[in-house]
Amino acid sequence: MSTAPLTNQRKMVTTEDDAKPFVGPGDVGPFDAEQALGEPGSFPFTRGVHRSMYTSRLWTMRQFAGFGSADDTNKRFKYLLEHGQTGLSTAFDLPTLMGRDSDDRLALGEVGRCGVAISSLADMRRLFDGIDPGSVSTSMTINGPAAILLAFYVAVARQEGVALDRLRGTLQNDILKEFHAQNEYIFPPDPSVKLVVDTIEYCTEHMPQWNTVSISGYHIREAGATAAEELAFTLADGMAYVELAMERGLDVDAFAPRLSFFFDVHNDFFEEIAKFRAARRIWAHVMRDRFQAKKQRSWLLRMHCQTAGVTLTEQQPMNNVVRVAYQALAGILGGAQSLHTNSMDETLALPTEQAAKLALRTQQVLAHETNVTQTVDPLGGSYFVEKLTDEIEAKAQDIFDRIDALGGVLKAIDRGYFRRAIAESAHAQQRDVDSGKVKVVGVTDFIEDGPHGVDVLNISQETEEVQVARLKKLKASRDSARHAAALNRLEEDARSGANVMPALIDAAEADATVGEMTTTLKTVFGAYDGGPEW
Repeated sequence: MSTAPLTNQRKMVTTEDDAKPFVGPGDVGPFDAEQALGEPGSFPFTRGVHRSMYTSRLWTMRQFAGFGSADDTNKRFKYLLEHGQTGLSTAFDLPTLMGRDSDDRLALGEVGRCGVAISSLADMRRLFDGIDPGSVSTSMTINGPAAILLAFYVAVARQEGVALDRLRGTLQNDILKEFHAQNEYIFPPDPSVKLVVDTIEYCTEHMPQWNTVSISGYHIREAGATAAEELAFTLADGMAYVELAMERGLDVDAFAPRLSFFFDVHNDFFEEIAKFRAARRIWAHVMRDRFQAKKQRSWLLRMHCQTAGVTLTEQQPMNNVVRVAYQALAGILGGAQSLHTNSMDETLALPTEQAAKLALRTQQVLAHETNVTQTVDPLGGSYFVEKLTDEIEAKAQDIFDRIDALGGVLKAIDRGYFRRAIAESAHAQQRDVDSGKVKVVGVTDFIEDGPHGVDVLNISQETEEVQVARLKKLKASRDSARHAAALNRLEEDARSGANVMPALIDAAEADATVGEMTTTLKTVFGAYDGGPEW
């Protein structure tokens, strides 16, 4: 896991006791701008992955959308596209995330509640009805059954006559962070990462514009990790995927350019900017020096960012508009390629149309009215920002060394390292809030009594009833022989160790459901119960 040595050895502030009210040249020590920064679009990409950054092309503006039925979310997609959104981002409901069908007994009461319910290819077709998959970039936030949802998307494109090499988008597909933080895993770690490598291999061959994994620190940070832990755990996971894909025999320069990253943008404005700059620098050295990637595109850390859901408050929810705006600005100054701004009502319910539009307008105001897009990396060379960038890089290296000492990412998962570290950091942060050291406007200070006065989105029970009825009708009317043959093929391919993507696509086109394909894979891979307690 060890990376190349730090790009320079500047003096760094590492404790609060050492902190000063200002930072000057003596705090960063000898400064080799070419080695530490380079120019935008040049190694080590501290200042950005593109030379011109937003001066020639804005980031992709995505708003997370998904609720109720596929028809409901399709309408929201079209609403956001009509109001200037430039990419789709799909949230799935809990049953789908856990590989269960809408008619599963454990799905009762959860269908369409926290995202869109997708159980079959028919649902996926309705989700993208009237939207050309060849002309829009689509992100799908799905992990345990990610390969299955990708199979549905591929099947939709094939039915629409869209060549797979035209498909643009991102599959989150980051199962390692589920074992660290979010817990939406299905299979044990080893077969889980095998499925991830299957998707990398398939997309490298057939879908060259598709981002195969969105290696995610967002959920790690939301669970309570520090900025340095978010950065280090995320990049460690990325290194693990690269190692596994190379062990499969894949050429690093064939698949690495389509790995992407997904980070949280929290409240500490300058720390977040420094985190993104350090991430690019670390990843560039790792890919060039450790994995011997030859193409510059393989060295690039391209990232989607989302403002921090954990910082939103139910109290005085209009304050969330302000929080999100500053977090979004940090993401932009940090060099994001894609950005999602949370809606101010997300602590109360899924976003209403008006709240989602306001969140989108926040990005549009920053893009078109503030002039922050006129200069690349305007904070580059700032003593304070460069000091923070070095400091976070050094902390990340310490964490890489700890993971190495434990035997790597998978061994560290088995030993409970990630969960324990995140829990300890979360406890420390909450202790700071409880003690008054950290203030939360409207919660710990400047408190107001009375209702929040915000309209919220309600999902009717009828949504679940209609979805379940549709699914039962599909199961009763499909070609049973073709369906059975497709699931048999899936099981055989899984047992043989073959790449299961072709079998999953075949099963999707035979109207096998998310739950059925997941159950078939469980017969081979088993299920995961969370591992040992730490």
